[in-house]
Amino acid sequence: MWEKQLKGLHTYDYHYLMKRWSMDQLNIVDAEGHELKLPVVLGDESRHIVVLQFNGTITSPVVKVSSADSSRQEDILAWVENWLQWDIDLTEVAAHFIGSDLERLFYAHAGTPIVKDTDLYYCLMKTIIHQQLNLKFAYTLTNRFVEAFGTKEEGIWFYPTPQNVASLEYDDLRKLQFSQRKAEYVIDTSRLIIEGKLDLAQLAAASNEEIASELTKIRGLGSWSAQNWMLFGLGRSDLLPAADIGVQNALKSYDNLTEKPTPAAIHTRGERWAPYRSYATMTLWRSIET
Repeated sequence: MWEKQLKGLHTYDYHYLMKRWSMDQLNIVDAEGHELKLPVVLGDESRHIVVLQFNGTITSPVVKVSSADSSRQEDILAWVENWLQWDIDLTEVAAHFIGSDLERLFYAHAGTPIVKDTDLYYCLMKTIIHQQLNLKFAYTLTNRFVEAFGTKEEGIWFYPTPQNVASLEYDDLRKLQFSQRKAEYVIDTSRLIIEGKLDLAQLAAASNEEIASELTKIRGLGSWSAQNWMLFGLGRSDLLPAADIGVQNALKSYDNLTEKPTPAAIHTRGERWAPYRSYATMTLWRSIET
């Protein structure tokens, strides 16, 4: 087992990272010890359990990274820095909103990061599963999906692979209370990946517009799904899912409105938040989370 300490150069609220990560009951979070255990799959498909332990203040955060395979230490450290988006100055992001209509929100929730998923494929599957469901049942379905078709190593769940899911029948997911269409979307999309018609790693290097264009060609994936994959899979900084109920409810609460704002109104308003609309989205969501 090796360990190395990484010092953050910028404000980063790791308490919120841990809170959001704990929303999924399958994730291993020690809130008191400020520790996460993550399933990490590197580019060569090798699997690693990586432990992150945070300390310090949110304005001067420190994370101790540890794992078992010393031969992959540098690869794992690079993965961790990418996952945390450790190089992004969230103070600079907040400064962009000084004088804006969201200024109070960014003061109240300083250092809110984009909390990414650890796997591009699973992020896409989770996006498909979660769409048009309430959050509690959405997590129930994704947990059943992982427990049925993923693998557990040393108490840590590694997510199902495209190979495993592509080999399933729709009824395999129907038994978990998936709708017929959702079962088709999950399995058919996985088969596109296995057939080489959808390369997520390659797509990740494309522009937001190119990614949205490619993903929305796939049955069952709309603009909401594409935006969520870019946000939680890639950590892109300038996305505003205006059709998201959470964003609408947060703005209704923040502005003391009697009705939720329309997606069109949110898009228009959000033009002033560019190029950090993803951080506006995360901070709006955070403002109504219990």
